Amino acid sequence: MVFASDSRTNAGVDQVSVFRKMHLITRDADRVIVIMSSGNLSITQSAINLLEHNSRSGDANKTLANASSLFEVADLVGNALREVRKRDGPYLLQNNIEASASFIVGGQIRGEPQRLFNIYSEGNFIEATPETPYFQIGESKYGKPVIDRVVKRDTHLLEAAKCVLVSFDSTMRSNISVGLPIDLVIYDNNSLKVRVQRRIDESDAYFKMIHTEWGEGLRRVFAQLPNPDWNGDGVPDAD
Repeated sequence: MVFASDSRTNAGVDQVSVFRKMHLITRDADRVIVIMSSGNLSITQSAINLLEHNSRSGDANKTLANASSLFEVADLVGNALREVRKRDGPYLLQNNIEASASFIVGGQIRGEPQRLFNIYSEGNFIEATPETPYFQIGESKYGKPVIDRVVKRDTHLLEAAKCVLVSFDSTMRSNISVGLPIDLVIYDNNSLKVRVQRRIDESDAYFKMIHTEWGEGLRRVFAQLPNPDWNGDGVPDAD
């Protein structure tokens, strides 16, 4: 499995805020849980803090530390999101502040296969299937076409990681609300440990190569496409 999240939460002419949107819970030979967030930062941080508090204090029967399945983890995250939105949402809306938020939860817990869930702002969720092997939350419209054309269920992990970075580069090219650094995690099925954990910033040589080669490659392919010739005379039909 490949997980990636950017770190930009607000962008403008004179302000860029950077916060980590990926949270990792690991215990070798037992569990690797990745939680990624999008939406209102105060809502997502409060939900994560609530989950961490319950895990440390034992205030709940089920926690991220002792959940026996990824389904239970997704349910815990969804319930925490509901609780925080119920508490804070009305006050935010009084000031015309959007209170929506969403999460992706994935990984593996010993005794079950790896799983991936998309948790909506209302706390309900769906699970990835062989036909839909990936999820995106947040700003996805610019980078999604790249993933749709490349990633399949049997795509090699490093190929998938490369595609994810191309997708991020395409998104950042068109939307300043998405930006570096990117947090990247690669997980091998049944390993129950993280294979790769990397924070990609402006100095990362591989990402700079992706940015340059992808842009130049698109321009080359575009130049190779023939111009339209609907009239057969080399001049496109103006109508």
